[in-house]
Amino acid sequence: MWTVTRESPRSEQSLELIGRHRAYSAEHSVDPADDHVLDVSDLEADSVAFFGLRDPDGVLLAIGAVKRVSADHAELKSMHTRVEARGSGIGREMLARLLDEARALGFTRISLETGVQEGFAAARRLYERAGFAECPPFGDYVASPNSVFYTREL
Repeated sequence: MWTVTRESPRSEQSLELIGRHRAYSAEHSVDPADDHVLDVSDLEADSVAFFGLRDPDGVLLAIGAVKRVSADHAELKSMHTRVEARGSGIGREMLARLLDEARALGFTRISLETGVQEGFAAARRLYERAGFAECPPFGDYVASPNSVFYTREL
């Protein structure tokens, strides 16, 4: 039904969803310093694998990325589902595929940061249901009352 493949963050549909992701994050983040959305050039870095989920007609419905933190540790970045497609299981499918991709890339642990605000509640539920547990800040992150950090073994 859906296909998940490596994508260019510079494709027209990728740019649209990245823009929606940036706008949503900015709208729901209390402090701009706690808005950790990657820009397009960051998503093109060698340390990042960027993916898209498409419907049978080729419409990009979701995006997500896996970013290397260390040799065995990755970070989940830029997860976003087109608002028109939410509630259909696309987020779960995209997350499952990103976890598979992280394993295939040799990572044994994956972590993420998201907001504590109500606008991020659905994302937190998705991650918790997928086996993520709260953890201290990782990588270059610092503790913030506006952020929550999750991790899980792969």
